[in-house]
Amino acid sequence: MAQDKRIPLINREISWLYFNDRVLQEAADPTVPLIDRIRFLAIFSSNLDEFYRVRVATLSRLSNLNEKAKALLGYNPKKVLSQIKTIVVRQERKFNNLYENIIVKELAEEKIFILNEKQLNVTRGAFVKEYFTNKLLPALVPIMLDDSQPLPELRDRAIYFFVKLTTQKKTRYALIEFPDNLPRFLVLPNTNNLNFIILLDDIIRYNLDDIFFIFDYESIEAYSIQLTRDAELDLDKEVSEKFIDALSKSLQKRRKGKPMRLLYDSEMPADMANFLAKNMHLHSENLIPGNRYHNFKDFIKFPNVNKPELEYKRYLPLPVQHLTIGKSLIAQIARRDYLLSTPYQPFDYIIHLLREAAIDPKVREISISLYRLAENSSVIHALINAAKNGKKVNCVIELRARFDEQNNIYWSNKLEEEGVNVVYGVPNYKVHAKTCLIRRNEKDKNVYYAILSTGNYNEKTAQIYADHTLFTANDKITEELSLFFKSLTKSQLPKGFKHLIVSPIDSRPALEKLVDTEIKNAKAGKKAYIILKMNSLSDEQMIAKLYQASAAGVKIQLIVRGMCCLIPGVKGVSENIQVISIVDKYLEHARVMIFCNDGKEKIFLTSADMMTRNIDNRVEVGFPIYNKALHQEVRDIINIQLQDNTKARDLNARGTNRYHKTNADTAHRAQIEIYNYLKSK
Repeated sequence: MAQDKRIPLINREISWLYFNDRVLQEAADPTVPLIDRIRFLAIFSSNLDEFYRVRVATLSRLSNLNEKAKALLGYNPKKVLSQIKTIVVRQERKFNNLYENIIVKELAEEKIFILNEKQLNVTRGAFVKEYFTNKLLPALVPIMLDDSQPLPELRDRAIYFFVKLTTQKKTRYALIEFPDNLPRFLVLPNTNNLNFIILLDDIIRYNLDDIFFIFDYESIEAYSIQLTRDAELDLDKEVSEKFIDALSKSLQKRRKGKPMRLLYDSEMPADMANFLAKNMHLHSENLIPGNRYHNFKDFIKFPNVNKPELEYKRYLPLPVQHLTIGKSLIAQIARRDYLLSTPYQPFDYIIHLLREAAIDPKVREISISLYRLAENSSVIHALINAAKNGKKVNCVIELRARFDEQNNIYWSNKLEEEGVNVVYGVPNYKVHAKTCLIRRNEKDKNVYYAILSTGNYNEKTAQIYADHTLFTANDKITEELSLFFKSLTKSQLPKGFKHLIVSPIDSRPALEKLVDTEIKNAKAGKKAYIILKMNSLSDEQMIAKLYQASAAGVKIQLIVRGMCCLIPGVKGVSENIQVISIVDKYLEHARVMIFCNDGKEKIFLTSADMMTRNIDNRVEVGFPIYNKALHQEVRDIINIQLQDNTKARDLNARGTNRYHKTNADTAHRAQIEIYNYLKSK
């Protein structure tokens, strides 16, 4: 959709870069434990890789449009690409300074030293050389570059050394690809309570002579480079028996996608950088100067050398009040609804419920929609066991979950082998809903039990993603969820719901109706407010509707973790809108919608963000919280987040990311206070 020039908007790519800057803020925050600061650097780096692979790749294709098409688009992609490079170069400088001049020095204060190849003494040098000879050298095969041969295709996101061997008469170039099956870090023997770590990069630098010994050279230098490629898939969207084969072939193509960014060591001499740009046919906007080390996402596994105080304290997951593992979860859910808030409370409840359903003689059928799964998924194992026990198991698995396609192909094949009815969704629409329905025969009647979530059925990510999951036997919800699954198993779009908010057909009108009610009440002088929490806000129609509500006097509070194209505080447009973003130790992933409704407050949880793709192009499910106690619990958690004045930032058009200030005299940090709140229950 073209941007409506009558309403103020931030370009979504620029807004996303503002979000990644908030991640970088966490790495710079001295109150964050040191090793977790390193991990935030890794997250920043990983985020930026994906941004180039997907968003910059899309903009690059759009930049080839003619002027008429750009006018319809509402912005100039080339101009946005230029803005992106300016911001990214600035962020990379901040990143490099943070790592090299602050983090490394603070590690040294903790007696942890990251050594490079020039800082090894004889003993540690011998240790590194032995490791190199036994573990690393067999995996290294340099590629000698010749003017008569084209430059070999560089793998997406792999790290290479670009090597220059020089004599008075001749210069040779070579490439060395880093092996991806070895750890990035080697912990060296400690001395006098001093800890030493060296990166794989510097182990290779230390041993360059052993790699190129057959050449007669006077000097040798090596600089790291990393290429990021276009990761979008070229797919026929038809859902058919050939779909998995088509997807598998497209995943192979992804590895050879168009180059989007060459990140190179800024110390690299100009002649070497020019050689790469010329032979890789790269333009200036594709070249991003970086630091000595690339693929910084590997630093997520930075070793902790017996210093637990350098990481966030790990809190034991709390039990869900009155929901007891060890007794029938189905029987307990039959009596009342329960709310699970991960990672404060354990994902295990979902696994135990699925395991119980798998062996319960009265359970006849399990239907579930899956988007991203853990590598060794307990959810999948429970579903397979249910099928082996004679249950009918329907699994809607989304093969196009970006960067999880290969994993989902593996699990879909495994499920089919074990007798599970695997459904590949609806043509042209991703199934992003996180829903599960258990059908049980009780007194010759079908009784349903539902699990509805804002996040994935993934026990690994549930340890760091803050999400809400509802367990319910409320027939208003379960009967509609039954219709939802019947539609999906027929590869049809679900529609016509009264209680659930389901994309892509019913979602937009349902959301607009809820906002219109607040507008009507505000104009009538009644109390009117909207509180929304989500990952991203970019749908222009919904932004325009929120602006309309603000102008009518509706008080709007938004909690948006990632990109936010809405601009708060614009006179006559968004004066009644406040937007904060919380970035902390857990990833804020829950989507929550609260509407005043003239005092009869409505709360919905949903799998959908307010992005056009979620509202119009995906199958999503939003679900109401009818239980009064759970309604209050969600409200209390949101209130705690709105009071955060430690990790919340105020969002604006300039991306300044200033920390949110409240009238409170004391510091409030939502994630700690939510844990304590749930603990008190």
